[in-house]
Amino acid sequence: MNRRPFDPRLLRRVPAARGDLVLLTALAVLAALLIVAQATALATLLAAGFDGRLDRGALAGFLVAVTARSALTWAQGTVAARVAAIVKATLRGELLGAVGRNGPGWVAGQRAGQLATLTGRGLDALDAYFTGYLPQLLLSVTVPAAVLLRVLVADWSSALVIAATLPLIPIFGALLGWQAQAATERQWRRLSRLGGHFLDMVAGLPTLRAFGRARAQVDVVHRMADGHRVATMRTLRIAFLSGLVLELVATLSVALVAVPVGIRLLDGGLTLATALLVLLLTPEAYLPLRTAGARFHASMEGLTALNDAFEVTTDTPGRDTATTATAGPALAVTTTATAGPARTGPAGGSPAGGSPAGSGPVPDGRGEIRLVGVSVAYPRTTALRDVTLTIRPGERIAVVGPSGAGKSTLLGLLLGFVTPTEGRITVAGIDLAGVDRDAWRRQLAWVPQRAHLFATTLADNIRLGAPDTPDEELARAVRDAALDEVLAALPDGLATRLGERGHGLSSGQRQRVALARAFLRDAPIVLLDEPTARLDTASETAVLAATRRLVAGRTALLVAHRPALLADADRILRVVDGRVTELTPTAEALR
Repeated sequence: MNRRPFDPRLLRRVPAARGDLVLLTALAVLAALLIVAQATALATLLAAGFDGRLDRGALAGFLVAVTARSALTWAQGTVAARVAAIVKATLRGELLGAVGRNGPGWVAGQRAGQLATLTGRGLDALDAYFTGYLPQLLLSVTVPAAVLLRVLVADWSSALVIAATLPLIPIFGALLGWQAQAATERQWRRLSRLGGHFLDMVAGLPTLRAFGRARAQVDVVHRMADGHRVATMRTLRIAFLSGLVLELVATLSVALVAVPVGIRLLDGGLTLATALLVLLLTPEAYLPLRTAGARFHASMEGLTALNDAFEVTTDTPGRDTATTATAGPALAVTTTATAGPARTGPAGGSPAGGSPAGSGPVPDGRGEIRLVGVSVAYPRTTALRDVTLTIRPGERIAVVGPSGAGKSTLLGLLLGFVTPTEGRITVAGIDLAGVDRDAWRRQLAWVPQRAHLFATTLADNIRLGAPDTPDEELARAVRDAALDEVLAALPDGLATRLGERGHGLSSGQRQRVALARAFLRDAPIVLLDEPTARLDTASETAVLAATRRLVAGRTALLVAHRPALLADADRILRVVDGRVTELTPTAEALR
């Protein structure tokens, strides 16, 4: 983990913040000069007052310095808040971009909770870092340097004492900071695990309620939350202890300067103006260091989140621990981690689907698809074993097998959500490892088990893969997907706004919306993952009829359990324990 108070990756990864960071540095230099000017003016004013006169120039200088410092404090807060907003917006965009680039399998398992925590509370904790700690960090460099130079000119012996005692604060702060950082890291990990477990629990709440296990999971969340509370209290204890130590060290250091100055003033070794100047400036030299040390603990969570955000957005799926999870509500896929080195395309793209968007060749989806010796392995399991398969253009292939056998992984390979550990996949002779992922996926139409519908209009949900489609083509896709009878029952037809996950529609109706998306996509390759699962008889009949219209004249790969989906298949593949065999009798395929 990065233990530095400032991560240099910030300048490289968030270039939009560079100008404001430079401005913060300039404001810190100006603040140091104003502190020296204010102390000098006040010392002169007080010395003149002891002589019974008013130094109007010193009074004016003091008032100007105080006013300028007030304006400067406001400017520092404004610039720091702007930096925080820029960094948070940029990192949130990068996190969402990483999800889009790497596919849903990359978000599986514990990473789902980590991403949810990072994009929410984690990045929000950066406010304390940028608005509190970072400005003080800059001041802790500029102010002591300016004070030392000014005191050196006024009284070199006091400057030597200040120079000797100043390092004590960062030394003690670093010693305590290491302990605090380790405690904060443990606290953050507990929070991420709590977020991930709670997210999984909410997603599986219907299942938990059905099997009477909801109360047991509530108890688990209580225990995890209590563990996070204990870790938080340990971190706070270290923070309070470090605050006490820093205050004690700073107070003793000021006393080491003040006592000799007072004695020398009484002996006549110093003028009143010089003594006042030293006494006014000495606390200012230690104050930024003390404040930075105190605010460092408040910013620790933000620093940890910043480090995690940088690591997550630069991570590649091939370096991840393999997990299996449901990718959204749609397709169960696995992460693209491998037991051995992951394959990447020739353009250096992600293993989760080839080259970055906009680079690499684009295969013709109407060409032949070949899987040659393809295996997908993970540290604890193997999803597919040495699969060699040829899918000819226009062929309709049904895939059957028990749950967890690797059927969805087979679809995930073509979608680019899963990368092979061994072997290669080619389309029209072009290896998928090096293709332009976005361009390749535009040649695919995907109908998952549970299509995700968004909280927008029905028309926008259907146009998800083809947002610029004219109304005439949209109406034709609605008819082909047997969705027109559903529209007749909706209050505003295609303009009806749906709830999140399609709330307001039945399972069969949501599946017809997914089919309408596929019709509108008009792609040469169609992938269907058990489109009739969990449907009643009437809905299954309508979906089957629409599915037959969809696959006509297209290359189709259908994961199926129902006999009706196998009737029109040209070939039937059975997947058992990661191995693919070809069957022809329908009765044998269903066993």
